[in-house]
Amino acid sequence: MAIDELRSLFLFAGLTDEQLRQLDGASDVVPFADGDVLFREGEPSAFWWVLLDGRIELLRRSGHEAAVVAVMDHPGLWAGGFQAWTDAVGYLATAHALGPGRILRVPAPALGDFVQAWFPFSLHLIQGFFQTVRMVDAASRQRDSLVALGTLAAGLAHELNNPASAATRAVDELQAISDRQLMSLVHLAQGSMSADQFLALDALRRGLDPPPPGSDPLAVADREDALADWLDAHAVPRSWEVAPALALAGADVAWCERVAQLLEPDSLATGLEWAASALSMTTLLSEIKESTGRVSNLVATVKSYSQLDRASVQDIDVTEGIDSTLVVLGDKLHDGVSVVRDYADDLPRIEAIPGELNQVWTNLIDNAVDAMEGKGTLRVSVRPDGDHVVVEVADTGPGMTQDVQARVFEPFFTTKDVGKGTGLGLDISRRIVADRHHGEIGVASQPGQTVMTVRLPRRRT
Repeated sequence: MAIDELRSLFLFAGLTDEQLRQLDGASDVVPFADGDVLFREGEPSAFWWVLLDGRIELLRRSGHEAAVVAVMDHPGLWAGGFQAWTDAVGYLATAHALGPGRILRVPAPALGDFVQAWFPFSLHLIQGFFQTVRMVDAASRQRDSLVALGTLAAGLAHELNNPASAATRAVDELQAISDRQLMSLVHLAQGSMSADQFLALDALRRGLDPPPPGSDPLAVADREDALADWLDAHAVPRSWEVAPALALAGADVAWCERVAQLLEPDSLATGLEWAASALSMTTLLSEIKESTGRVSNLVATVKSYSQLDRASVQDIDVTEGIDSTLVVLGDKLHDGVSVVRDYADDLPRIEAIPGELNQVWTNLIDNAVDAMEGKGTLRVSVRPDGDHVVVEVADTGPGMTQDVQARVFEPFFTTKDVGKGTGLGLDISRRIVADRHHGEIGVASQPGQTVMTVRLPRRRT
């Protein structure tokens, strides 16, 4: 293009003819028509674009819509070129042409060379600015990640502590009951009970039908009281220990009467103590199995949540990641928060990076619980929508104002108190959904209800 046209732009005021010729030699003029997209948000910022004539709007994605953040309508206005200073920054917006025009396109490496040769002091200032911003951003992200990790670790420790403590208590009781059972066997061997009587007693024990979990506790308590009275009437020692074990196993007074008919009077107490000990051992072993199984399931859930042993891109069931996230965040969901899962039956599998999506679910669910201040209803729904899967995380908190909704995906924007958030959670979620999975994330809020919506394509490309 003509050197005079470059000289007429305010941006190049002060450049010499030789510098303008160098700039002209390294660049090219790109004509555009109405509706053309010159560069897209998130793509590597490999070129510096300087408007020569025409009109271009810069759009940034915000939920389901693209919002206009700036308009280039004056010759000399520019955008992009950040790779002249760093490789880690992409275009901040999408350039959409509004009518015909022309734009000067300069490769970012050439721009960096020109600045270094022509304005070395300015280059140092620009590089220092980029480095400072990146350091602050990295430090904030690291702190946010550590806070999130600490929250998850505390919740997981709480979830693991309950079954681990239950298993420990059961083992301690099992030792005492095992000692009593061995002592009962010694007494039976020393007494008058025959082998046939012992086998018949064991058959009665194995024939008991324990009440199912969740049975009426009052009925069990009534049966225990009746058994204690019968045991006291038949001079069975430690009836307060024998009666509960028999009642929990489903024994009643009629069962004890059959044992009394089977055994000699001098063997009745010892036989019932042995049966109660054996039944207690079975109950305690079931508790240990359930507790250790719970620990194993939690470990498997965390392993699924972290995706440490799986490929990055997979065909996944979205609900698996959501369920594992709810388990990991279980400590925050215990008191006052009811969780409603609304999953469609015909959900397709999608191609995704599950570890990254789990980070999205964590941010959305954690924010929802914080918004409700620990009391309310958390609704997570998943449904198919054509070639997409739509996930909604809704809470019954106070809602967001229009101003907050407009800025909710901005980096470092937060409504939380100082020290409780850096405002990067939703920005990271937006980039994971939009940039990494080519999906959409949006928010709709009113008093009493806020809904975060994530729309993911079945295929990432």
